[in-house]
Amino acid sequence: MDSTIPFNKLYLSGNELDYVQKAHKSGFLSGDGPYTKLCNKWLEASLGVKKALLTHSCTAALEMAAILANIGPGDEVILSSYTFVSSANAFVLRGGVPVFVDVHPSTLNINENLIESAITSKTKAIIPVHYAGVACEMDTIMNIANRYNLLVIEDAAQAIMSSYKGQMLGTIGHMGCLSFHGTKNIVSGEGGALLINDESFLLRAEIIREKGTNRARFINGEVDKYTWEDLGSSFLPGEMTAAFLFAQLQSAIEITDMRLSIWNSYHKAFKNLNYDWLQLPNILDSCQGNGHMYYLILNDINDRDLFIKKMDLLGINCVFHYSPLHLSKAGKKYCKSEGVMEITKKYSDCIVRLPIWAGLSGENLTRVIKCSIEVLDEINILSFS
Repeated sequence: MDSTIPFNKLYLSGNELDYVQKAHKSGFLSGDGPYTKLCNKWLEASLGVKKALLTHSCTAALEMAAILANIGPGDEVILSSYTFVSSANAFVLRGGVPVFVDVHPSTLNINENLIESAITSKTKAIIPVHYAGVACEMDTIMNIANRYNLLVIEDAAQAIMSSYKGQMLGTIGHMGCLSFHGTKNIVSGEGGALLINDESFLLRAEIIREKGTNRARFINGEVDKYTWEDLGSSFLPGEMTAAFLFAQLQSAIEITDMRLSIWNSYHKAFKNLNYDWLQLPNILDSCQGNGHMYYLILNDINDRDLFIKKMDLLGINCVFHYSPLHLSKAGKKYCKSEGVMEITKKYSDCIVRLPIWAGLSGENLTRVIKCSIEVLDEINILSFS
């Protein structure tokens, strides 16, 4: 048994270093090499998406999506404030204005019932963020988008292998963005992918990804030279990053199953605790999660901080999560909110995330559960007796 249980730990499926070595020996280390293409093909086949384009980060994929959406000064995009900064910043970089609406208390996903009231003549897109790998209510969101002629760009950074009514997340909107950051289920250190579900974006996406040039068409023999055609930047990952990622993708089902097993062990252990102040994650029947995150929502920030401190003393690393973007310095400067963000603020103060990584099992998993219940019991006595 490890003396300290980390919040996150890298899982190697077995072929990562072998593939990296093969990429190195090939001498092809720049972008769009054989392993990049293998990753793209795996994503297209496994997720059922028309086109996948590997990027050096999910941030890069979001920035590409913002360019493809023709976001310009004053254009508005609607999303939740409880997300990573890239969800908003990608659009601010184009001059856009993120408009925040509150989240559901049951999922911490954007409350789809608040979206329509936030739409104005300046609205260009909706950015549903699938928090913890649990799907937003995509039928309602797509219906709103269709009625108002808006784009839907899924921030599926945490959601690879999760689905909504049988359809993989990231493949429902016009575009989707994945992350392979070291904190995610499937990792390459840094890395991401832009998923193209609307074929009208495909050619331009390839140009934007290749620094605004038609290099991809040149390599495919479609033009006799390549030139600067559009906006763009260097969004490609290096080939060794793609090689590492391909090994992870080949084990995606195995990794997801391991994480779901841990998630289910947590949920089974905590769901019968008789504390009316404790809230557990909620996955709707229409959704299939991926075990990305297991969290507890405590009564207030003091209890949350106490839980983290006591677990740390027991050698278990637990963490809180996002500070709401609408309360940040940049959020106040570049964005605006529609309505009172009461649930976002409350739940961001109360959430604590438990360790979850492929390979966490046996005595270590039992220890996390046992210690968590002991600390929750102590908090209940201190705060509610």
